[in-house]
Amino acid sequence: MDLQKLSLKLHPLERQVLPVLTKETELGAITKKSGLQEIEVMRALQWLENKEIVSVHTEKKKVVQLDRNGIKYKREGLPEKAFLAVLSDEFKGLNVITKKSKLSREEVNACIGLLKRKVAIEVQNGDVLSVKITNQGKKLIGMPSFEEQFLAKEFPLDILLIKDIDKHAFDELKKRKEFLKVEEQKTVTVMLTEIGHKLLTTNLTHDVINRLTPAMLKTGSWKNKEFRAYDIEINVPKIYPGKKHFVTEAVEYITQIWLDMGFKEMSGGYVQSAFWDLDALFVPQDHPAREMQDTFYVEGKAILPPLWTKVKEVHENGGDTGSTGWQYTFSQEESEKVLLRTHTTVLSARTISNLTKVDLPAKFFSVGKVFRNETLDWKHLFEFYQVEGIVVDPHANLKHLKGYLTQFYKKMGFDKVRMRPAHFPYTEPSLEVDVFHPVKKEWIELGGAGIFRPEVVKPLLGFDCPVLAWGQGMGRIIAEYWNITDIRDLYKNDLKQIRNMKSWLK
Repeated sequence: MDLQKLSLKLHPLERQVLPVLTKETELGAITKKSGLQEIEVMRALQWLENKEIVSVHTEKKKVVQLDRNGIKYKREGLPEKAFLAVLSDEFKGLNVITKKSKLSREEVNACIGLLKRKVAIEVQNGDVLSVKITNQGKKLIGMPSFEEQFLAKEFPLDILLIKDIDKHAFDELKKRKEFLKVEEQKTVTVMLTEIGHKLLTTNLTHDVINRLTPAMLKTGSWKNKEFRAYDIEINVPKIYPGKKHFVTEAVEYITQIWLDMGFKEMSGGYVQSAFWDLDALFVPQDHPAREMQDTFYVEGKAILPPLWTKVKEVHENGGDTGSTGWQYTFSQEESEKVLLRTHTTVLSARTISNLTKVDLPAKFFSVGKVFRNETLDWKHLFEFYQVEGIVVDPHANLKHLKGYLTQFYKKMGFDKVRMRPAHFPYTEPSLEVDVFHPVKKEWIELGGAGIFRPEVVKPLLGFDCPVLAWGQGMGRIIAEYWNITDIRDLYKNDLKQIRNMKSWLK
């Protein structure tokens, strides 16, 4: 290493601190000897460490310090001693004790509780509370208590060096208001490296100009001067600013897509009734999705809305929808069950039930969490985000549905989108949405969509009307962007992952 070149790169603060390190290694002593402020010394040491000229070690330890009352009573003596000193074998009222001891009423009350535990006083309840000293109390007057012995120590005190015999006194004093406080103390020590020792043999005092000023340019005084060199490749400490979780960034981006397309956001609770989550969407009550192994049920019973009877009729015989329904006896008990929502489509059902003809056409979306009783593995979660949307419009058709979804996925970065026929209990026709992965060169299935059946719409809205609907799993949509192959990595509490993950930019 060229020591001369290295010396030219030193900042004036580094030049001032470096010679001090031959005799001093502790931060406080270095600061005092150099004549600099501590923050200037720390900055210089940081730069020197980056250049491998010094090594800096920080040791943390917990120490016990005296707090406000601890300082006061170390100087004046503990209040219980003053309290005991004015007592006698005869009962005395608190007013007398307070006056003679010159203690505050707060101190007197604290002393009574403390000394009763030590059997040092006897208390008599009457019109006026009275106190007298016991034989044990007389013994305490003549000898220093464990608490007094502890206060007599030199502070700050390393908490790890407190002896077993002193721990009781420490615990007792800690209970008292503003007696002791435990603080973290940092000790910074600095050692010269081999490069540092060699560098000290060079001339660190020669005149090096730190920066070029307008005055120097004007007078020409910069000519034949030596300027400090700047190493633009040197390692510098990393700064980790506040940062949103990358999944939150994606949620906000997706939310903005739908807002930009004129949609209103739907919201609702995680806990829903089986009626809204399943019955209202024409899912039969004996459907496998309702079983315990697929759904998280919650204790309790839901209150059903008035339109429950309309939904019941549709399930049993189709009601006035023209359908034959599912042809079974509908169970109110099943509808009243409480569960964690299995899809955000429950929000669509609730939203439709609050619309009237004057509200149409209407477009709504949500990006929210749903819950499934899945076995956790690399491609399955029991809690995940779903992107939901509905368009309630008398003139809407399948072509419009394909247009909305194609536009959404293009804004998500997928240029090629295709849709295939599918089957879902509450939409007809139904579609599966696939996007083409440009790297893997294959189609990836991302979600389902369709037009709500009359059996869903008519009981909720009161009349039949086309309702375009979709529910897309967000995890698979965004995982590709971050090259995440294990879906669980989307929700890990991993600070390093959050720091290093690239921001969501599309």
